[in-house]
Amino acid sequence: MADRYVTKHDKGWAVKAPGAKRASSVHDTQKEAEKAAKKTVGNLGGGEVRIQGRDGRWRDSDTVAPGNDPNPPRDTKH
Repeated sequence: MADRYVTKHDKGWAVKAPGAKRASSVHDTQKEAEKAAKKTVGNLGGGEVRIQGRDGRWRDSDTVAPGNDPNPPRDTKH
């Protein structure tokens, strides 16, 4: 599984792999970072995207199917 975290960063919002010290990408908005994280996870075969709120607490998570899944799950939350 290719999990990614969306976390607060000095320059906006970062996409990080679990246990990574450096961000794989930094975005101006949380929404942009979430979109990039979901795309990365989908391309890497699926996994979990966890989103951190401004207060540092985990506020949401989303399971992403593999990018080539012919029948992706219907996620009504996102």
